[in-house]
Amino acid sequence: MTRLVPKGLQIASGLTHLFLTIQPMLFLDSVNRRRLQPELMDQPDLEPERLHKALLGLERINWFSRSAHILWPAINAAATNAGLSTLSLLDIGTGAGDIPIRIWRKARRAGFDLQIAGCDQSRRSIDFARKRAEKYTASVSFFQHDVIANGIPGEYDVIMCSLFLHHLQESIAVEVLRAMARSARRLVLVNDLARGKPGLLLALVATRMLTTSEVVHVDGPRSVEGAFTPREAQSLARGAGLQGAVVLKKWPCRYLLVWKRPCSS
Repeated sequence: MTRLVPKGLQIASGLTHLFLTIQPMLFLDSVNRRRLQPELMDQPDLEPERLHKALLGLERINWFSRSAHILWPAINAAATNAGLSTLSLLDIGTGAGDIPIRIWRKARRAGFDLQIAGCDQSRRSIDFARKRAEKYTASVSFFQHDVIANGIPGEYDVIMCSLFLHHLQESIAVEVLRAMARSARRLVLVNDLARGKPGLLLALVATRMLTTSEVVHVDGPRSVEGAFTPREAQSLARGAGLQGAVVLKKWPCRYLLVWKRPCSS
């Protein structure tokens, strides 16, 4: 005989399970020092259904955290201050492609032509991003490319990345930033997680509230533990030679690294 559990008890049980999952981690010093761990989404043999669900989950999290809104003001200012009607932009490690698609829509509403491309080493992520661009009739191109192994492909006015830098070893992150600065004619932008206990708590809660993907449930907290603090991001920028770079704290538990190419005298 099946026993029906009152809905209130089901919710309480779910909250208790979440608390028991979170509580031990809050008292660990897992975010005092950076801890880079392999993430499930990076596994090449991850089943297509699980990958698709995870990419949709990340898209929803990017919407919640307003990632495109974090990046857009600097992009808009770069075009406005230079008096340009056209600007080229490359998003590296683009993943689901949702952020460049949203930025393209913002540029269209603002009335200027933003020529956007996104690249990722994962062929399956690129296929997913292309389908999303088709769904939203967004003029954004996506192509497969490994920037770590092969550098930045060409020059663009703006080169950016979101939730990509925290995947890298520190020395590689410095090289990627250096390569971005070499190939960016005007602007380098990095939007990423800020490591800390508030960010870890948010990742544990938000990933479960916004998606049912168990891949995201695991990778979200791991990403925070592997992320850089704003101070560490500033140090990476100095190591890469990005003189004048600034790192701004952004909601929720994010930072934005901004580097503008100095005007030639």
